[in-house]
Amino acid sequence: SYDSLLTQFSGEPMSYTRFSIARQTDGDNSHVEMNLSADDEEGGEMGKPEHPHTSMTSRWRGGKNFCFLIIAAVLLLFIGFLIGYLSYRGRMQVSRCLDGSGKCETTPTASYLTNDDETEEEVVPGPPVFYWPSLRELLSTKLSVRCLEDSLRRRANKLSFEAGQSEDENNAQYIHEKFTSFSLDKVWNDEHYVKLQVKGSSNNKVLIQENGEEKVLESPEAYVAYSRSGSVTGKPVFVNYGLKADFQRLQEQGVSLNGTIIIFKAGKITLAEKVANAQDAGAVGALMYMDPYDYTEVNMPAPFGHAHLGTGDPFTPGFPSFNHTQFPPVQSSGLPSIVVQTISSSAMGQLFRKMDGQECFQDWKSEVLGCKMMLKSTSNMEVTLTVNNVMVDRKILNIFGAIKGFEEPDRYVVIGAQRDSWGQGAAKAGVGTAMLLELARVISDIVKKDGYKPRRSIIFASWTAGEYGAVGATEWLEGYSSTLHAKAFTYINLDAAVLGFNHMKISASPLLYTLLERTMQGVKDPIKESGNLYDRVGPDWEKTVVPLGLDNAAFPFLTYSGIPVVSFGFYN
Repeated sequence: SYDSLLTQFSGEPMSYTRFSIARQTDGDNSHVEMNLSADDEEGGEMGKPEHPHTSMTSRWRGGKNFCFLIIAAVLLLFIGFLIGYLSYRGRMQVSRCLDGSGKCETTPTASYLTNDDETEEEVVPGPPVFYWPSLRELLSTKLSVRCLEDSLRRRANKLSFEAGQSEDENNAQYIHEKFTSFSLDKVWNDEHYVKLQVKGSSNNKVLIQENGEEKVLESPEAYVAYSRSGSVTGKPVFVNYGLKADFQRLQEQGVSLNGTIIIFKAGKITLAEKVANAQDAGAVGALMYMDPYDYTEVNMPAPFGHAHLGTGDPFTPGFPSFNHTQFPPVQSSGLPSIVVQTISSSAMGQLFRKMDGQECFQDWKSEVLGCKMMLKSTSNMEVTLTVNNVMVDRKILNIFGAIKGFEEPDRYVVIGAQRDSWGQGAAKAGVGTAMLLELARVISDIVKKDGYKPRRSIIFASWTAGEYGAVGATEWLEGYSSTLHAKAFTYINLDAAVLGFNHMKISASPLLYTLLERTMQGVKDPIKESGNLYDRVGPDWEKTVVPLGLDNAAFPFLTYSGIPVVSFGFYN
């Protein structure tokens, strides 16, 4: 039952058997837009969060912030409609045998009304009929942009929300209190004890050695979690984005990469995948920077990241990191054996100017001036990477709130957002957390005050340790795998939902394509004067669906648990 299952979620873990279940749902194509109140029409300055770790300025009033808030409002409405469809729509039929003869009939157990079907279906006694247009109108009216802005303001004066640290715990307590104030049916915490790699007592260093002299190129604040600790030296080689095709292109030119320090730009694939490619090529170390061509700013700082080719706690692969649990000492095969560090674009420019060998291929040209692929064979310059990262044991908290379903209470629609961040995390974690809180507030209000009775239960989840590879989400999946395989209906990811406004990025399970299309047809395009989101992506939008990457919190839901997922956002 619903109550016993939620008791299990907040108590001891389930067993670890695996299977998957998925169901198709439907929607309608009604057209709706969300109105902004007069208070919401004041703008603000957000800057350009082109990278998930971009910091958020405290100056909020201006035109750019208004555009950001409009995009966030549209996403709120879009996700709200998805939740409404998934938790409410669809016919559920049960077989009922009339006598002992074995003759059975199927009887509908729910009804609904759409603009395309103006007659109410015959139903068996159950919850009062709640018309879909009414739900749609309530979502459009009650979702508040001002509440989004208030939630984001909480991050403006904080420097970091690193998982398991004081600011993250304070934020977890705040979310728990907000869920409780929304009168959700159940609110609980999920504790895990995980191993995280953090920066040591001193900053890591990138040094240049030339003619017997050693010079510090940069000692960045940022670090790469799960890098191998230690010091390595090698000749630098630039390999574009670090794709397999990039490495293959160099090797076809006869370039040996054994013992080298590989340099690559951020983008295209995750840092962990780039590091794995460098390790396979024989490199001893790797350096990544954010090129201004991809990330708009002239001097991008060294970004944070993690190098684990996987998700969850890499020291309990396949098992949950609950307190006092005992598993064989084993670590993930996705942990790298090479040293990894990030570097600023300005420091990278200095290193390129020191390199005196072959210039980059034309299609590899970097916005950093003087792009070179390698050194001359006669050059004696080398790069040294010194990484002092240390492993720590930390308690992390996932926060959950649930609204009980009225007909299938033990089936769940899960909506989640990452809470932690290296730095302020306005784009990566702030927007998703703000949207999560607003959706929980509004949907609970509609249930308590307006008579909405969702068919399936809705679980709102605030994850932590997402920066280390969806650790919080993965540990929850591993802890309750048998229940979630059978009972989780869909996962909706809210992370990094607003990184711009020019384009839409969709990652989703094919089972949800029809639902997504109909939902997009029902939400007005916030940029164009006419049309809806479906008009923006066009009839061939399925061809542009982006495969889920390791850096997406929905990844373990789909790959580990077989749960249909959707991740949706705007970017420039």
